[in-house]
Amino acid sequence: ACVKCGLSFEKLAPRNFSFNSPYGACPLCNGLGNKMHIDPELIVPDKEESLLRAVLPWRRGGRGIILHYRRQLRRLARYHGFDYELPFRSLTAKQKSMVLYGDEESGFEGVIPNLERRFHQSESDFIKELISAFMSVQKCPECEGARLRAESRNVFIGGKNIAEVSGMSIKNAVEYFEGLKLDKMRKEIAEEALREVKLRLDFMKNVGLEYLTLDRKSNTLSGGEDQRIRLATQIGAGLVGVLYVLDEPSIGLHQKDNSKLLDTLMALRDLGNTLIVVEHDELTIRKADYIIDLGPGAGEHGGEIVAQGTVDDILNSDKSLTGKYLRGDLKISVPEKRRKHDKKKQLEIIGAAEHNLKNVNITVPLGLFNCVTGVSGSGKSTLVDEILYRALARKLYKSKLKPGKHKTIRGTAHIDKVIVIDQSPIGRTPRSNPATYTGAFDPIRKLFSSLPESRMRGYKPGRFSFNVKGGRCEACHGDGLKKIEMHFLPDVYVECQVCGGKRFNDQTLEIKYKGYTISDMLAFSVEDALRIFENVPMIKNKLQTLNDVGLGYMRLGQQATTLSGGEAQRIKLATELSKTATGKTLYILDEPTTGLHFADINKLLDVLHKLVSAGNTVLVIEHNLDVIKSSDYVIDLGPEGGDKGGELVACGTPEKIVCDKRSYTGMYLKELLI
Repeated sequence: ACVKCGLSFEKLAPRNFSFNSPYGACPLCNGLGNKMHIDPELIVPDKEESLLRAVLPWRRGGRGIILHYRRQLRRLARYHGFDYELPFRSLTAKQKSMVLYGDEESGFEGVIPNLERRFHQSESDFIKELISAFMSVQKCPECEGARLRAESRNVFIGGKNIAEVSGMSIKNAVEYFEGLKLDKMRKEIAEEALREVKLRLDFMKNVGLEYLTLDRKSNTLSGGEDQRIRLATQIGAGLVGVLYVLDEPSIGLHQKDNSKLLDTLMALRDLGNTLIVVEHDELTIRKADYIIDLGPGAGEHGGEIVAQGTVDDILNSDKSLTGKYLRGDLKISVPEKRRKHDKKKQLEIIGAAEHNLKNVNITVPLGLFNCVTGVSGSGKSTLVDEILYRALARKLYKSKLKPGKHKTIRGTAHIDKVIVIDQSPIGRTPRSNPATYTGAFDPIRKLFSSLPESRMRGYKPGRFSFNVKGGRCEACHGDGLKKIEMHFLPDVYVECQVCGGKRFNDQTLEIKYKGYTISDMLAFSVEDALRIFENVPMIKNKLQTLNDVGLGYMRLGQQATTLSGGEAQRIKLATELSKTATGKTLYILDEPTTGLHFADINKLLDVLHKLVSAGNTVLVIEHNLDVIKSSDYVIDLGPEGGDKGGELVACGTPEKIVCDKRSYTGMYLKELLI
């Protein structure tokens, strides 16, 4: 008990310092650190609209409860003598407050109190879901985001409580624990715990994660960050004789941090462990003790060991495509001519200040291939995804996503579409496939329905769909597979015995084009299908774009759930390429080279340049030097990650970036340009 204030509590244990335990969690937010509240920005996203249209929850519907609320708004405006046809932004601060929070004098409840009351009183999940769309997260007023009880927050070591230590970046945490002064007794108690903490923090610092805070939520981590943190757990265990399997550990790493990661992996090996690394990064390949190169192509053209051995063995192999790129026989060339920056056509992000961005002004030239670079944690994703994309999505599509902190974005009139092409799956179910996603399957079905035999039988395009009744096999509902539930084990899928995995019934399979059924078409690779539909432009054009992005090996009916992230991204690119270009589209890609070989990167760059040649703008976040050197304009953020990042280090052509001594990107890029 405290002798000064009289506060007393039971003896503290480790569980009292965990927000996952009821003994440590803040009682108000249950250890979440935040609470949901009605957000005024989501209530009135477009302040240029008139009052009746600006208040989004009450905009739609001309009858019932919504009509009643809109009448109340008119009554409020008439009572206080202001025009409800004026844009919301032109109202005074007091008038805006009346609309949002209510007015006792006129008896108007207010939009926010009304939504809060209905949310808490309603028993309808539908109503709650509608209202939750206007809610955002704010810090818990009790623990102020610390997630812990008051007694847990009042234990200090070295002048810091556990919440303050958790809020430190890994770099600052290393300095804090190194500088900790403990008396002899406390030092003996904490010795083993401190050793483990320091070991893991040092590892995370060495693999380029020094900018992350210790309390960073795991669902906000990239795949590469997550993998390196899990590796830190293994390092802390100090095991030997372990086989580690790593899938592209260099994902998301700047060249500056890549060598640190490799040093750490070498240290793991030297402890007596074995590492198997799946990787496309040139530096990692050259540092490996033994390489197994698979190929020679992808899909049905691959699956063989082309070369294996030391780096020299790969370099001396004539069959290895990887070896040809490492030798320099094949390479990704620097463009002979770069597109010019037209200052009349550009986006200007003014006062970007979200997270670690330091009130920066950024120019994105339109009609160019732009690359945003910088060390890990320098603010690239914050700038592009959280500020630029969300602001444009809100303007163009009335998106409810809240943009990161910035003053304004100029030049948006030059953009009529913004599209993010990421590596997320093209479908969550086996029914989705490249043919359906790209739209190639629609003209194929129309072609089959136009055949003489189909017309005699009265078959329409729907007859050749595995998603609707009529032509599909009803035993498996057009899946070609039947699911067997294994209860406590994962479900098992077996081939449908009725259709033999062909997805369609016998009558539908009697219709053939050039001797092939609709089921055969789904089993063909893109390359094979191109030969069959050579004289059908509507189908050929869609398939050609898939072939152009390096997916000629892929089967048209391949299940979406079996595609890699890189394949899914290239299917999306192919779909965009097959559309009629508006010339005013902004394409955003976050590290598109993830999972791609040198040859695949070459094909990807060809596709991106085609999009730009059609008058569109491409904005890529990337660490890969081959992509950076191929761009027209580079925006380099930094100079470091975390608190020491968030500044515009350099911008301009790649040749200009290499001349800036502050730019780490320029330092590594210089070798490829000179």
